[in-house]
Amino acid sequence: MKIRIAVPSKGRISDPSVAILEKAGLKIEDPTNRRLFSKTNHENIEVMFVRAADIGSYVEDGVVDMGISGLDLISEANVQVEILSDLNFGKTSLVIASPEDCKIDSIGDINTNMTIATEFPNLTKEYLRSHGLDLKIHRLSGSTEIAPHIGVADLISDLTSTGETLKKNHLKIIDKILDSSIMLITNKNSYLKKKEIIDSVKISIDGVIEAENKRLLIMNLNKNDLSKIKDILPSMAGPTVSEVLAKDETLAIQVIVDENRVFELVNKLKNAGARDILVVQVERIIN
Repeated sequence: MKIRIAVPSKGRISDPSVAILEKAGLKIEDPTNRRLFSKTNHENIEVMFVRAADIGSYVEDGVVDMGISGLDLISEANVQVEILSDLNFGKTSLVIASPEDCKIDSIGDINTNMTIATEFPNLTKEYLRSHGLDLKIHRLSGSTEIAPHIGVADLISDLTSTGETLKKNHLKIIDKILDSSIMLITNKNSYLKKKEIIDSVKISIDGVIEAENKRLLIMNLNKNDLSKIKDILPSMAGPTVSEVLAKDETLAIQVIVDENRVFELVNKLKNAGARDILVVQVERIIN
């Protein structure tokens, strides 16, 4: 049972998409070349490099079985696909923005005589309609933020991560249409017929995401000091404790912790008697 996964061929989400597949154990042959089709180290899984905006349609039509694309692009294309996982990167928002020196400060200030420029006409039209507005939509394929300054439009709807690019172009956010991040999706028919192999890809990728901000702490300590560290150590299911073949009564402790707690915990553990402390990157956590 073979499957094909569509991955963006270029753009801001291309490299992270390839990276998450490879961390999940799917090594792509010559990933830098980005040929249309690339084999992986799994004989039944192939990768197809295409435009990110086309991936939703390819998945819906069954050209590929799975794909990696942004929720913004999937929603704009209005495709019927199964969302398997939020890959937790490429976070952005589709927002409505107006020139900072104009009197359009909220959705209530917009009227139907205005024009809005965007790369996302379908999402923008749906949003405006939900607010009882029917504006002229000017579709652009890039540099949307310049539209109000050259008289093309009164407003824009555009993607932003931090809002800094909008500020630099003297624009202010007046409302949000959609929060987006990168999704793992599948064709609905493929999921019925090839569920086992598709789920194996999903489980491996989910394991990478779960492990992203986790670290494995490994340490030795005297058996008499065990009670001192029990309350210090957090874990998903409690620390793993095993005996060490040593002259004194030594225990080996392993525990998964959040990365942002490592600094604090290492010092507390050291003070409680732990020694030989190792901090190890976790590749995957399979629940």
